[in-house]
Amino acid sequence: MISDYDDFIAEIKKRIGIDLSLYKEAQMKRRIISLRNKRGFANFHTYYEELINQKELMNEFVDRLTINVSEFYRNPKRWQVLKDNIIPGLLQQKNSIKVWSAACSTGEEPYSVSIMLKEHFPEAKAEIIATDIDENVLLKAKEGIYGKNALKELPAETLKKYFIEREGLYSVSPTIKRNISFKKHNLLADSYPKDVDLLICRNVLIYFTDQAKEEIYMNFGRSLNSNGVLFVGSTEQIFSPKDYKLQLLDTFFYKKEGNVIQV
Repeated sequence: MISDYDDFIAEIKKRIGIDLSLYKEAQMKRRIISLRNKRGFANFHTYYEELINQKELMNEFVDRLTINVSEFYRNPKRWQVLKDNIIPGLLQQKNSIKVWSAACSTGEEPYSVSIMLKEHFPEAKAEIIATDIDENVLLKAKEGIYGKNALKELPAETLKKYFIEREGLYSVSPTIKRNISFKKHNLLADSYPKDVDLLICRNVLIYFTDQAKEEIYMNFGRSLNSNGVLFVGSTEQIFSPKDYKLQLLDTFFYKKEGNVIQV
């Protein structure tokens, strides 16, 4: 017997293209029920009817589906490895790199990459693609305005150099925004960028089913250039990287199989 939740996620897939069956059901269902009950709906049918009629309610729903917790240089030791080893390895072969920040949330991650390149690799050229499924967080990312808490890992001199402070809020400098393009993208449905040198996707795939993760990792492998690098989150170790034409390069960094990058 099909439950009202199953009917609900089928209608959501048809309506907005997000396949909730590919997310871990217990976590996702609990999150949606909490939001539904908060808004005073007794069942999924009445909740869905209101979702399709109220844009603000639908925006709130999509926000709840996505995990929008981020900060600049989150897990700083890994970003140190990126600066000291990974990016220099990529730049040994060419002076221009293509970066994809997948599921970028409110933009801290792609801006972190842009700041790192500007600060430590000023001669390098970079194209940074930043994507997320949530249009609301993409709007916030494009604005590039943050509270102090999101910036706690940034040195004071970096903050002063690349941000404009107004009344306790910090706006990203136009020089850092210049090479970043923000786009809506569904990891479970849309085509992936090609010829990517550095692909960053962190603390997102833990919410997907094993089947969905396998498909995404396979697509990541295809998306990367030969010798391209995938940077994942601290809870997202890939146990069989060879299945996706990847190999372990450093903790939470995986290289597309090809010629060896010296790091």
